Amino acid sequence: MKYRLDDLTSAEFKAMQPSNPIILLPMGSMEDQGAHAPMGDFRLASMMAQLIANAASSVGTHCLAAPTLPFGAADHFASAPGAIALRPATLGLVLAEMIQNLLNHGLTRLMVLNGHGGNGPVVHEVTRQVRREGGPIIPSFPLWRVAQRVMERRIGPAPGRFGHGGEPLASIGLALRSPAMRRDLAVQPMTPGTMLGLPVTDFGTLGFEDMPINAPVDYDQVAPNSALGDATQADAALGLAVVAEVVAIGARFCVHIASTQP
Repeated sequence: MKYRLDDLTSAEFKAMQPSNPIILLPMGSMEDQGAHAPMGDFRLASMMAQLIANAASSVGTHCLAAPTLPFGAADHFASAPGAIALRPATLGLVLAEMIQNLLNHGLTRLMVLNGHGGNGPVVHEVTRQVRREGGPIIPSFPLWRVAQRVMERRIGPAPGRFGHGGEPLASIGLALRSPAMRRDLAVQPMTPGTMLGLPVTDFGTLGFEDMPINAPVDYDQVAPNSALGDATQADAALGLAVVAEVVAIGARFCVHIASTQP
């Protein structure tokens, strides 16, 4: 059995259509993931999609992973060298067209596997519009938020380790893309910069009298040395364990979707 939509021949696709399998739509980004990690975290989203599709299919819920949408919504990372991102409006049009093509083929059991937090508002708007127009409910599975919850169960809250450029992607990267990782470049986070004479406290946020103020803050001001989380303690064995659990959760969710959307 094939688990990737792009591995199917046209004849296989035609034969598969009547069964209306679950189609996973993986999304990621091409941006700074910390000085130690390859920028293309969409590769991890793609690998997770295939693992989930394989796991769900192995228990009787036919599932296929669509090609991964590699470029995420442009947000705070424009200042990072090598970043390639799409304007939210552009990304929304691309995702909507992808979904519509699948719906036109009679494939209605769709699920987004989101590997980039900045994609969330776009995914929500597109899938909400599909629903408004009488289409199916398309849930979005937030890969790295689920992974963080799973990892926290194993190691605790671990202040300082979680965050962009840190966990959970640091350990997951070592587990799934070890040859591309540079552990020697992992660093502990630095104090964020300032804007308008105020401290940068988060993505797009300044601190004023203990209050959050929104401002156009770029990533290099949030993370001057390319890290918000400490990746120096990342561990491949931990990453493998987290991946296995996230895949199991994702597969169970696919089985649930299949049972509620026959």
